[in-house]
Amino acid sequence: MSDADIIVVGAGAAGLSLTRRLLTQHQSGAPLPSVLLVEPPEGPARSAARTWCFWQEEAGEYDDLVTASWARLRITGRDGHVTTGPSSPRYKMIRSTDYTRTLDVQLAAAPSLHRLTGTVTGVADTPGGAQVTGVDCWSRPFRYTGRYVFDSRPPQRLPPARTTLLQHFRGWFVTTEEDRFDPSVAELMDLRTPQPHRGLSFAYVLPLSPRSALVEYTEFSKTLLNREAYDAALRHYTEHVRPLGALTVTSTEQGVIPMTDGDFPRRVGRSVFRIGAAGGATRPSTGYTFAALQRQTAAVAAAYRAGRTPVPPCPHARRHRAMDAVLLRALATGRIDGAAFFEDLFRGNPPERVIRFLTGRSTLTEEWAIGLGTPVVPMLCTLAELPVLPRRSPPQPRTPAHTPTSDGKDTREAPAEFPGSPGA
Repeated sequence: MSDADIIVVGAGAAGLSLTRRLLTQHQSGAPLPSVLLVEPPEGPARSAARTWCFWQEEAGEYDDLVTASWARLRITGRDGHVTTGPSSPRYKMIRSTDYTRTLDVQLAAAPSLHRLTGTVTGVADTPGGAQVTGVDCWSRPFRYTGRYVFDSRPPQRLPPARTTLLQHFRGWFVTTEEDRFDPSVAELMDLRTPQPHRGLSFAYVLPLSPRSALVEYTEFSKTLLNREAYDAALRHYTEHVRPLGALTVTSTEQGVIPMTDGDFPRRVGRSVFRIGAAGGATRPSTGYTFAALQRQTAAVAAAYRAGRTPVPPCPHARRHRAMDAVLLRALATGRIDGAAFFEDLFRGNPPERVIRFLTGRSTLTEEWAIGLGTPVVPMLCTLAELPVLPRRSPPQPRTPAHTPTSDGKDTREAPAEFPGSPGA
């Protein structure tokens, strides 16, 4: 006999979302499943605090948790030219600590939920279901079986791909002594940062008040920076590119998001599935994950309630993944200039069209219009070569990366260790 109907491994955004959806009474009145949620102990296996941003209509299921939202977006080009426009739907921010705390409270009242703190060492099919093995927080071994297991842990290795870039970033939550920010406008990209070879860098500014904001330095590249390099880039930006005057850094966040055209398997056994970033919820060309994993976990819960095998769907359309593969390859090969590409994307299209494309809601007509505004020949050459390119397992990124310094020049830093994909 199974210990639970469903075992969920991992208590990040995806694991908590699925557990909540499974244990919320549906209109059908069907009995709620028994769920075992296995979460890692305090330490490096737990996801660090971070922010999740996404576009959503005015009303959303997590609106009570939204730290801030913005009705307008700004893009600043390398030449300082500013493009602004309405953000429809709104751009919203949720902090992971608020999300986790709120869902923990909601789930505390679920009678059919059991939570276990421990390190999972194995997940495998068994006759009639699947089993999870590991050691608990007191180093005692455990083995539990369930009808289905949903694993939300980041994969140990990325899947074979034709192209793999890394979106890596470090952000400062800052307060300033004078008003420096417009709380109604989110700075989605400020491209006045030193650009890496065959990639892209930009600053990302999300105001929380006239004197507070999240200021983030982001790169799309094949190699990582170390902490000192990220901080040097942020100092350069806040002191020279967009001077903020005297400021205090109140907290930080840092992460790595794989941007890959590799296929993340969502079914890895008869009764074992992967969800969230591990199940392909991350949009390859942007790194956005939160809204997609919510669609994915909603579909899983609906399938389970309907008595179907709850295979997690890929929340991104096939054609969008194909376009993402072309863009990633063109960036990685240097066929297109990343900063110029995004400048032209936002300058040459209405903001609503760009947002629909970024969120996977664009039409074929809109995508055709966007495509005509890109470097057509390099993109077509890249599209033509993709079918013949082999998929290879990406190496661990340990090579030295460039460091933007306070004068905008590049230096070389020690190798940075790959910390893995942020848990979702």
